[in-house]
Amino acid sequence: MTYSPSPGDVQGIAFTLDGVDELTFARILRDVMHDAAFGRPLQIQAQEPRPGLSARLTVAFRRQDRTRAVAAMQRLKTLLLRHGVQVDSVHVPEADEAS
Repeated sequence: MTYSPSPGDVQGIAFTLDGVDELTFARILRDVMHDAAFGRPLQIQAQEPRPGLSARLTVAFRRQDRTRAVAAMQRLKTLLLRHGVQVDSVHVPEADEAS
């Protein structure tokens, strides 16, 4: 039997990265994909920068993995600073908030 989470069970910490070019975004994504902090059960969702749209990275997680997701969020902030990226906005859902 496979567990299929209900929509309210999955949450995400979303980072909006204004002004990040494609090359920098690719480097950030490479670092994220090779860092154990972002491994399962977490999932990284990426939206590359496009004309008129900022890049976005979202750390998606189930409620029971919230502590790990918050640690991954801190790690992502460190990686972004290493690439000289200022985080313009981050949305962290409340522990009891449905996404």
